[in-house]
Amino acid sequence: MRIKFWGVRGSIPCPGPKTVRYGGNTMCIEIRFHNPDRLFIVDAGSGIRELGNDIMANDYPEGHIKADILLTHTHWDHIMGFPFFTPLFVPGSELRVFGPVDFVKNEKLEKIVGGQLEYKYFPINHGELSANIDYIDSKEGLIDLGYDEIKLIAKYLNHPILCFGYRFEYKDKIICTAYDTEPFQNLFFIPPDDPNYDESRCIEGKEIAIELNQLVSDFFAGADLLIHDAQYTEEEYSTSKVGWGHTSMEYAIKAAQQAGVKKLALVHHEPLNSDEKIDKLSEKLCNPSDLKGMEVFFVKEGMEINL
Repeated sequence: MRIKFWGVRGSIPCPGPKTVRYGGNTMCIEIRFHNPDRLFIVDAGSGIRELGNDIMANDYPEGHIKADILLTHTHWDHIMGFPFFTPLFVPGSELRVFGPVDFVKNEKLEKIVGGQLEYKYFPINHGELSANIDYIDSKEGLIDLGYDEIKLIAKYLNHPILCFGYRFEYKDKIICTAYDTEPFQNLFFIPPDDPNYDESRCIEGKEIAIELNQLVSDFFAGADLLIHDAQYTEEEYSTSKVGWGHTSMEYAIKAAQQAGVKKLALVHHEPLNSDEKIDKLSEKLCNPSDLKGMEVFFVKEGMEINL
């Protein structure tokens, strides 16, 4: 398996002199499996534009393009690059787009994602695309890819809208994604001196949060590579970012250690974090002597990992 990061930034693209080394494009990850040859793309942030150009240069000369695009969720920074993905405009391209939707509201990926290609937003209408695109509205659990070599499991995470983590199992290797997400909190907590304090309800809320966090931990347990949200420091998160749908770096490292993860890739970098700041965070948090054998690193755009 080969993993390449085409976008690792959170919330909004932030190109410029302060983000050259870690990159300014929003989330897009290429995962290739060999024997059989399969191409997966996790998220269609602004980074997917360069991935599309690379596919045209290297895959297209070998034959028609076939890929599965796995959206973690439909927030703008994770789908904004979709209209600029060149294979959409190439006859014979076969693309499947998977992602979570709210079945209660009867929302459809084709409308949410494909709706970007309307004249009021974009000069080309979705109906004018040359590729064969199949949108697959998905639920939590095993995703049927139509072949047995690769097992793909989706897990709901903790974000303001439905959001998937993905777990790939191939032969003896496991890759997991867990972003955009934050730890589940006790929603029923009220200080004991509050007139509305209910001890039993507070205890119940705490137990539910523990259970839900354990389910996420179980989801990425034993992963050879975990690609995890790390937008904030613990100080930033605890003082002003609770409920924003993102994790502190310190929590991600601790959770990965407890789950027996081998490599932890920290992504979804805060747009305000410069290369210099991430370097300092890396020096502080990625010291091998403190990590009990687990490798931890902040991902740079363009980085490749082979498993």
